[in-house]
Amino acid sequence: MTGESAIFFKALREDIDFAKKNDPAARSKFEIWLTYPGVKALSRHRVASFFYRHHMKLLASMISKFARFLTGIEIHPAAEIAPGVFIDHGAGVVIGETAVVEKGVLIYQCVTLGGTGKDTGHRRHPVIKEGCVLSCGAKVLGGITVGEYSKIGAGSVVLKDVPPHSTVVGVPGRVVRIKGEKIPDNTPDKCDPILEELCNLRARVDELERKLGK
Repeated sequence: MTGESAIFFKALREDIDFAKKNDPAARSKFEIWLTYPGVKALSRHRVASFFYRHHMKLLASMISKFARFLTGIEIHPAAEIAPGVFIDHGAGVVIGETAVVEKGVLIYQCVTLGGTGKDTGHRRHPVIKEGCVLSCGAKVLGGITVGEYSKIGAGSVVLKDVPPHSTVVGVPGRVVRIKGEKIPDNTPDKCDPILEELCNLRARVDELERKLGK
């Protein structure tokens, strides 16, 4: 248990340090620990994850649901989240069961790391690699991978793998820059209205499921 405690407090310190680095409004690490919902949600997630890994899944679920009640952030106990992640503002964030979030990831409010309802097997939710930024309202859906240091624009719906160092915007999401270089837009002037409507519908369904506590 001593080893687990050391890991927990080390992760908490890294979360707080990363939050301090990325939030210019933060006045002290103590303030972050005491008041930031993202830090509270992650610390409770690590406790829930411990119980989940030790086959106490009901207790893990209760801790997870209580954390959602306190913070407005829903993280499945089985999700793998590295130390040094910052959930800024946090309200409406949902992270699914098989999601993986590596260190140095910045997540803003109303982000969903969810499934499509079509994926089966072990990986139904996305892998977010080191250093990514997921802007407000971004939806990353399915067993896809967002490469290192990529940025997902506000309100984007990402359904395919994203190369490292990319910028993705739109519904459905498309890569507009890689390593700062603009990517030529070879898509038609107008998106397929049916595909766009399906993406919007998927996002609305995810939001309804979150509100219903599913």
